[in-house]
Amino acid sequence: MLRRDFDPLEPLSMLVRLLHAAAFTLAFGGVALAQSAPLADPKAGAGGVPKAQKQFPLNFQWTASSLNGKPYSGTRPTLQIDDQLRARGFAGCNTFSATAYPLQQQRLAVGPLAVTRKGCDPGVMALEKSFLVALRTAARWDLKDGYFVVEGPNGELRFERGL
Repeated sequence: MLRRDFDPLEPLSMLVRLLHAAAFTLAFGGVALAQSAPLADPKAGAGGVPKAQKQFPLNFQWTASSLNGKPYSGTRPTLQIDDQLRARGFAGCNTFSATAYPLQQQRLAVGPLAVTRKGCDPGVMALEKSFLVALRTAARWDLKDGYFVVEGPNGELRFERGL
């Protein structure tokens, strides 16, 4: 005898929900791992002893000090990456936001940028564009002498701790 309130597709619906949950866990489990565990540096230090692992700097305010070795003057860009891996800041004229994923071996992936559309002096806009391109194409990060350094094919950004 068949129950009237029985939905023959209910087991299939539950299976689909379980598969979605498993796919979400697989896709975003690495992000949670990157947040909680220090990233390993595979290079060994002197004597074959591994170097100390560096923790990706979350929830700090950073102020750009240079781009490709050239110091910023005047109003400088800023960057903050929160514990949800959301990067946001000031690029020189406009504000921006993106995602920033720390990867193994101190690599970095910065997602597409969302930028406000305020217009400024052409010189400021050119510096802002260089900053945003260098940030968007960042491939590696490091902490060197108190600076947060982001490097990629379009340049090196060096940040100092902000207030």
